[in-house]
Amino acid sequence: MSEKRCDISVMVNAERVERPVLVRQHLVDFLREELDLTGSHLGCEHGVCGACQVMVDGQVVRGCLTLAVQTDGKHVETIEGLSESGVLADLQEAFLNHNALQCGFCSSGMLLSALNIVRHYPDASREDIRDHISGNYCRCTGYQAIVNAIESVLLKNRSAAVVGVSS
Repeated sequence: MSEKRCDISVMVNAERVERPVLVRQHLVDFLREELDLTGSHLGCEHGVCGACQVMVDGQVVRGCLTLAVQTDGKHVETIEGLSESGVLADLQEAFLNHNALQCGFCSSGMLLSALNIVRHYPDASREDIRDHISGNYCRCTGYQAIVNAIESVLLKNRSAAVVGVSS
C-alpha cells in the first residue's frame, strides 16, 4: 500500500513550487530532499533544538513539526533565500565578527531567530535576546557570542534610527 500524496503549490524563496508530497512529510524533509535546500538541519526532530527553523508567511516555524502540505498556498523562506536576498547580511556579518559561528549546525536556525528579534523586538535587552534564542540549542559558543552579535545589530539599528538613517 502506497502512502497518500497531496498536490501543493508553495512559494519557496520567491519561486513557485508545485508538486505532490507525501501527506506525512515534514517541511524540513521536503526542503532538503525534494528541493535540495539543505541549510536547515535535522537535529532533535521533536521541535526542541531549533536547527530546522524556516519562515512561513513571515513567521519562524519548526520545519520538523510542520508538514509540507500545511504550506500549500504559503510563502516559505529558508536560510538560503534570506541569505541570497541580503536580508541577513547585517546579522551574518555580526555573527562572523563576534565569532558566533562555530561548527555551523545551529547557525541557520539561530540566524532566523535573530532576524525575528531584529524585526519584531528592536528594543530587546540582552536578557530579552537570551529569552528569544532559548529555543535554539548551540553546543559550541556558550551563547555569549551570539547574544553579542544580535545586540550589535540592534544597537546599530537604534543608532541609525536616531539619526534618521534606515539600515
